[in-house]
Amino acid sequence: MPDLSPRRRMLVLAICCLSLLIVSLDNTILNVALPALQRDFGASVSGLQWTIDAYLIVLASLLILAGATADRIGRRRVFQTGLALFVLGSVLCSLAPSLGWLVAARVVQAVGGSMLNPVAMSIITNVFTEPRERARAIGVWGGVVGLSMAMGPIVGGVLVDSVGWRAIFWLNLPIGAAALVLTALFVPESRAPRPRRLDPVGQGLMIVLLGTLSYAIIEAPGQGALSPAVAGGALVAVLALAGFVLHARRAAEPIIDLRFFRSVPFSGATVIAVSQFAALAGFLFVNALYLQNARGLSALHAGLYLLPMAVMTAVCGPLSGRLVGARGPRPSLQIAGAAMLASALMFAMLDAETRDTTLFAAYVLFGIGFGMANAPITNTAVSGMPRTQAGVAAAVASTSRQVGQALGVAVIGAVLAAGTESGPGADTASGFVAAARPAYWVLAGCAAAVLVLGTVTTGRRAARSAARVRDLFDHEPELRPVSGASTR
Repeated sequence: MPDLSPRRRMLVLAICCLSLLIVSLDNTILNVALPALQRDFGASVSGLQWTIDAYLIVLASLLILAGATADRIGRRRVFQTGLALFVLGSVLCSLAPSLGWLVAARVVQAVGGSMLNPVAMSIITNVFTEPRERARAIGVWGGVVGLSMAMGPIVGGVLVDSVGWRAIFWLNLPIGAAALVLTALFVPESRAPRPRRLDPVGQGLMIVLLGTLSYAIIEAPGQGALSPAVAGGALVAVLALAGFVLHARRAAEPIIDLRFFRSVPFSGATVIAVSQFAALAGFLFVNALYLQNARGLSALHAGLYLLPMAVMTAVCGPLSGRLVGARGPRPSLQIAGAAMLASALMFAMLDAETRDTTLFAAYVLFGIGFGMANAPITNTAVSGMPRTQAGVAAAVASTSRQVGQALGVAVIGAVLAAGTESGPGADTASGFVAAARPAYWVLAGCAAAVLVLGTVTTGRRAARSAARVRDLFDHEPELRPVSGASTR
């Protein structure tokens, strides 16, 4: 890809951030709208989990395929297709007559969403080639997540309280249309000269694995862990995992090359992403229900309560990007893990929900932690891999995030559902606090994983590990990525 002017590079970054904005905004707003959905459709907790996880499972399953396809047929072309499908899915969501139809429309959204974030990150990686400049660009990218979190609860609350939950999907139409036009005008087309082959077997096994695992976790509280459907789903997930690993070891170019995970930074970034986003998804799920169902707040007031967390995420994302560019990923990850752990322990041990002061303090700490973690995860995952395979590397990082969110909603939602079904008075503030306490211990475990892995998998030894993996690919010509990228 030829060098672009600084103004053109920033414009490309802004366009790519628009795609992240509509995807992140959609999920944030949906969490605020969950109680309204529950009332309109008479949905159970597991039904609410499926409105989120159906999207996340499909998204996680297709991200790597989308990244590889973009490297093959053109990143701009795939990016535009994803924008169109996401807008179409949003329209279908706004028209859904039942919970089942809403879940189906969310699947359409997910197919489009899978073509956005990893492809946008691949475009950014190929436009911003200087490491420090790229780290700052990724910091801005992370800040957009915070912006969406800040906007989502407020905008979603206003729409849900005034128009209804269907209006939350209308926001994607003007943003998506603007991104489509700007992409056609300003984003250059690019491909990898030697794109990866498609892997339908690995793709199918990944879908089966994520779908059956999420089903088993979500439905276990209601049907029982030993029920035939739940036990069967868990067994199929185990078999799919075994088949996926076996196939990946034998295939010439599997959907995920397991040799990537010999890089300590890449492996660490992958697990940290799963842990961080599991904590985020579970945190939003539990608090959206608590603030509205237990405290009796309106959707708008619940959004205002969540605003301190969102603002800190928006502020810390760019700061983290600069810190990564200057000091590497370790300080940002350590701050992130420590802050999220402190927040989770305030809920698990001190019942932070019972007082507004401690509730807001815990929200601020969680926002700091989440905002600090985004940039080092993405930068580490992409920097540790060959640049010409940026689509696949970025897609693996994005997949880890979506897998984390799906598992977070499934596991933490299941723990919450078990507590609310067994504990009396779970619809009151005090009863909900007691029922949610085990869920916050799960969140604390996720935060501790970020802290420990952020320390262990970064530094000089980890960098040498990444260099050895790059050398491994360089000494295998038949599988070696080709340098450069074509542009038209």
